[in-house]
Amino acid sequence: MDIYSRLAVWQQLAESCGASTVQQGLQQIWRLLLLCLICRLCFRLGDVSIVKHAVSVLTGMYSLFLFFELHMLWVLLLSVLCYLVLVLSRHSSSRGLFLSVIILIYLLIGEWHLIDMVTWHKIRGSQMVVAMKAISLAFDLDRGAVGSLPSAAEFLGYVLFVGTVVFGPWISFASYKNATESRQLSWLWLQSSSVSLLKSQICLLVSACIAPYLFLVFIPIHGNTVTEKDVSVVKPLQVEVPRSMVMVVTSWNIPMSRWLKTYIFKNAIKLGTFPAILVTYTASALLHGLSFHLGAVLLSLGFITYVEHVLRKRLASIFSACVLSRPCSSGCSHQHKKEFWVMLVNLVFTFLAIFHLTYLGSMFDPKDDDDVEEGYAAIHTIQRWSELNWASHWVVLACWVFYRLIQ
Repeated sequence: MDIYSRLAVWQQLAESCGASTVQQGLQQIWRLLLLCLICRLCFRLGDVSIVKHAVSVLTGMYSLFLFFELHMLWVLLLSVLCYLVLVLSRHSSSRGLFLSVIILIYLLIGEWHLIDMVTWHKIRGSQMVVAMKAISLAFDLDRGAVGSLPSAAEFLGYVLFVGTVVFGPWISFASYKNATESRQLSWLWLQSSSVSLLKSQICLLVSACIAPYLFLVFIPIHGNTVTEKDVSVVKPLQVEVPRSMVMVVTSWNIPMSRWLKTYIFKNAIKLGTFPAILVTYTASALLHGLSFHLGAVLLSLGFITYVEHVLRKRLASIFSACVLSRPCSSGCSHQHKKEFWVMLVNLVFTFLAIFHLTYLGSMFDPKDDDDVEEGYAAIHTIQRWSELNWASHWVVLACWVFYRLIQ
């Protein structure tokens, strides 16, 4: 193909996909960004805390209306229900567990087709963010990290905070309080935020228009020295070229990983490591909704990460080598750190992690829009993995057997 043909292909790609993708992306977020700016200015200029919380509630509600219209009422209903439960159980020492059960019942009722499935799936992300915020606050109240139950305005301002209520991520109550006491705005912060916005649009453009035809392009979007103090969401390199599956699940969605570790895993660790891992991934699956394919993927991830962790921990102990799931610190006690065979072992596990990711992601088929909106049926998952002969699951089983042999 000569240079003119290549240019013609790129021009056609830009006209057919690039322009529309960027336009739709900006149409989705420009009003949300404007609401975030208004909210931040009010936080900066306001002195009365209740006014700040009221602004947070109003901007959050309006952002929900922009994306979900009247279906936002389901999110508001969940928010009010959570606060009502916290008020009624304010003298209990198990508010976190009690609220978790109530939220689970609410989500299950919604999943049982009381409203149409497409609508429920559209608002599921916001419901999940609200649920995570309320549950984390309840556990923080139980352990004394938050001194007293916030007022209704303060609670609703937190769970409906415009910066996170639509697309996430989860933030702690302390982070929200810090946001209301906002630092002074600066041109450096605005410049850094604009660069992050540009990077996100480039990633959207690459994933939608370029990657399907060429290859994955990595652009660091996890922040910089200015913006990362606000929130760090993802470490793309640890996902695309992972050291281990453990690094994938902790780097894919950092705030949610932190939430699961703090409020689920640490509370379940008394059951033992493996049961705690299963409880954690089960909680994640339930938060994502009654979706067989998501549940199957998340529980498979639980088994994969556990087997990988214990196997590499055992290998590191036997050979005194830096082959753990996470990189060793510079002062670790292992004798073998950067020898060729150590790097080779880590590389083998990297390729193994990529294999697992490919296998688990194989059933997310974007070609069928109905399945994407309504959720994949169980038969879709079983059929897709059957076509692949359950390869990843057999590999995990083999790794577990090998671990038991060398234990």
